[in-house]
Amino acid sequence: MSRGPSAAGPPRSIPVAVITLLCAASVLVFGVWAFFAPVSFIDYVNYAPYNEHLTHDAGAFQIGIGVGLIAALLWNDALGAALVGFVAASGLHTWSHFMDRHIGGHGSDVPLLGATTLLAVVAIVLRARRRNA
Repeated sequence: MSRGPSAAGPPRSIPVAVITLLCAASVLVFGVWAFFAPVSFIDYVNYAPYNEHLTHDAGAFQIGIGVGLIAALLWNDALGAALVGFVAASGLHTWSHFMDRHIGGHGSDVPLLGATTLLAVVAIVLRARRRNA
């Protein structure tokens, strides 16, 4: 069963949608784990040496991939879905640099990463307005 071109999302088969959701779930589970419980995640994957910031960043980008996959299922706009995934990853990456500022980085990291995230949000809004006009 596939949806026609007039449907809200892109035409796809149920197996493709299910596979996409499984892929999104897999990266979201590990991404959330790495971002919010980095020590537990690194213990589980048995990876040394432990680097809290890099584990946060890896989790942020995994979450962004998962969000982008889900956005692609819901929104018939490849660039829009990619931007949504980017905003999720970049927003969490910005937060990671804010949380981990005590262990390194540069004073400019948070404002520059945050500005990039906000620019992508602006692009999403402009794109959505154009598509709805």
